[in-house]
Amino acid sequence: MTAIKNIAIIAHVDHGKTTLVDKIMYHCRLFRDNQNTGDLILDNNDQERERGITITSKNVSVVYKDTKINIIDTPGHADFGGEVERVLNMADGVLLLVDAFEGPMPQTRFVLQKAIDLGLKPCVVVNKVDKPNCTPDEVHEKVFDLMFELGAEEWQLDFPTVYGSALNNWMSDDPDVKTDNIEPLLDMVLEHIPSPKVQEGSPQMLITSLDFSSFTGRIAIGRLQRGHLKEGMQVSLVKRDGSIKKTRIKELFIFEGLGRKKVDEVQPGDICAIVGLEGFEIGDTIADIENPEGLKTIAIDEPTMSMLFTINDSPFFGKDGKFVTSRHIKERLTKELEKNLALRVKETDSADKFLVYGRGVMHLSVLIETMRREGYELQIGQPQVIIKEIDGEKCEPVEELTIDLPEEVSGKAVEMVTMRKGEMLSMETRGERMIIQFMIPSRGIIGLRNQLLTATAGEAIMAHRFKEYQPLKGGIPQRQNGSLISMERGKAIPYSIDKLQDRGKFFVDPGEEIYEGQVIGENSRQDDMAVNITKTKKLSNVRSSGADDKAKIVPALKFSLEEALEYIQKDEYVEVTPSHLRLRKIYLTENERKRNKIV
Repeated sequence: MTAIKNIAIIAHVDHGKTTLVDKIMYHCRLFRDNQNTGDLILDNNDQERERGITITSKNVSVVYKDTKINIIDTPGHADFGGEVERVLNMADGVLLLVDAFEGPMPQTRFVLQKAIDLGLKPCVVVNKVDKPNCTPDEVHEKVFDLMFELGAEEWQLDFPTVYGSALNNWMSDDPDVKTDNIEPLLDMVLEHIPSPKVQEGSPQMLITSLDFSSFTGRIAIGRLQRGHLKEGMQVSLVKRDGSIKKTRIKELFIFEGLGRKKVDEVQPGDICAIVGLEGFEIGDTIADIENPEGLKTIAIDEPTMSMLFTINDSPFFGKDGKFVTSRHIKERLTKELEKNLALRVKETDSADKFLVYGRGVMHLSVLIETMRREGYELQIGQPQVIIKEIDGEKCEPVEELTIDLPEEVSGKAVEMVTMRKGEMLSMETRGERMIIQFMIPSRGIIGLRNQLLTATAGEAIMAHRFKEYQPLKGGIPQRQNGSLISMERGKAIPYSIDKLQDRGKFFVDPGEEIYEGQVIGENSRQDDMAVNITKTKKLSNVRSSGADDKAKIVPALKFSLEEALEYIQKDEYVEVTPSHLRLRKIYLTENERKRNKIV
């Protein structure tokens, strides 16, 4: 039996988790010297690379001093909290990464709470100690205070710490002593992270994540708590509701490096992948065939936001995408439910509309972006927060918001947040920047990021996490400006755009195909206005001198998916196709809009 350590790396978004995993893999020589595998190796899907964040957790295993270390890289963004809760079940300890300049952030708090509740041993890594103005010792104190606040027990509060820079590949027991590798970190893991506790008894394994291979089908991943699993063995599947199904293991794999290695038997404490089980879900227990005993299943936090997904019924439907019917969308959402635990899908009274519930705009926009890249066409309604009735009173989700921005623009940010019913909790200066904390309803966060970035010239950094449900806070000001709506279907003509530029900002380029009812710009006033930008110049044979000025057109505003979702109003949809994002009114003609006006 080889010694095993199972660790999860948890931290706020952008504190260096994936970079640290890279360096551990290089140090333990997972690759040949002539293999240049680049950086952020585990962020392997396109969206993770583009956004620069981890979205799904991944496993990798390395061998250091004859000990096998299973490392789980987790996402740092609040919207993907469902991923973190799930995979922490596989670990015996956590490496808590904290930025030496920023200190513990809202996400640090969120993921650490989960780890402490599960009774995991924390080891602290103060990363990025080579940043100017950073205070590693103060950060160490803050982490201690945070753990104490979160109700950590004494053995958890007695945590070991290393300091260093994952990017520059060194770790040390003292922030002032620079070493030349990350061995102090790995030695800390061997010394302080407990080995898996192996109990006597029949096999038990909780399925904590899923994988899919088009060759072998669905694969169950989890950590074997006790007993042994063998290839071809008959097992029971204890479902979430307590019912029991008999099934058989076809093949067993353990994690080795970035891949998996086929084995005949798995020893307790190791993380493994199982092929051949039928009808399992995350949270089920694999147990003995004769006397099955279930493990405690995974509890997942409730979603806080919903969006309406519907088929694309615009005049341009089916031009780009392969999957356009409601059956396609329904099948895709059902498939997503299997592995995305924090998601819920509810059917509505209409066959082609689905209410999709998630953790936040980012959580749902990643799903929409994935579907779009797979060739789906769909339309999305305005994000809505979920309002619950608690003790006869209507309550809405409230979040803790942290804004990090230059001192001279902090007044503007405070004003914007308080307009949206935010309450300031604290304000502290770090160097030339201010860190301000607020409590704000989730409704107030929708669309706030864009306005903040505009007001602070792109300098503000925003992080938020769900706190609790509180009584409704009253009205929150929506977008101030109305929309410019196309009256006709056709091509956008430069001459018309030029003549209408004083009416507002445009979202479409000259020559772009548009349809009636499409939102083509933002009005400079409050109400919506229908305009015709498909009108060409009248070519008569009479010309006055000097009337032919050159058209000077301001470049069109282009939204990202999240910006579009946060921008639209109640009576608008975002039309999402593989190559276009369009904004449109739900009712395309002027007559229908007047008839169905939302007062």
